[in-house]
Amino acid sequence: MNWLSWLSDFIGSPDRRSGPDSILNRIAEHLALSAEALFYASLLAIPLGLLIGYTGRGVTFVTATAGATRALPTLGLVTLAVLLAGVGDTAVLLPLVALAAPPLLVAAVEGVRDTDPDVRDAARGVGMTHRQVLLGVCLPSALPALLAGLRTATVQVIATATVAAYVGLGGLGRYVIDGLATRDYAVTVGGALLVVLLAVAAQLFFALLARYALPPGIRAQRRPD
Repeated sequence: MNWLSWLSDFIGSPDRRSGPDSILNRIAEHLALSAEALFYASLLAIPLGLLIGYTGRGVTFVTATAGATRALPTLGLVTLAVLLAGVGDTAVLLPLVALAAPPLLVAAVEGVRDTDPDVRDAARGVGMTHRQVLLGVCLPSALPALLAGLRTATVQVIATATVAAYVGLGGLGRYVIDGLATRDYAVTVGGALLVVLLAVAAQLFFALLARYALPPGIRAQRRPD
């Protein structure tokens, strides 16, 4: 049996069309878990990154820490979270937040640091407070970097959220884990392919967002010479 036959069996199964094990339901579960992790990561990392980027304090530490966290094994973190918090959403959210936060933090720091110093000085010269400069000048300038960081974090989280199935939660990981457990390779291959397609769709979404949603002035400012 080849891959095409496996995919045909997977998609053609009645269970994939409706019910709790349907493709749409599993995708919805996967996206909901990913979105929750990205929300908490953004809430923690972006304000901190903006502050560090503006003050310039702790930049070296952030860069070193962000690089180190990427080497952490997600499944190992899930196991540790289960031991500390028990089986549940928290056991998966903690590792996913830890995975998503570093690229968001670095993006916020670098985005603010790349703001034109002359523009910042001019803003201060006309009487703007530090908070007004950060939110009114630096933040808009950092939007492309933030969007790039969010794209990286989103793809990583979507690809890694399959670990939720290890602790009995839903999402596309259910297909992969259950398929391996029952030697149903059609389900395993189908689930893995859906994760890949979802990650690619996220990449395309953010590429379009960066192209059409950002103000033209900011896009031109970030365009290489």
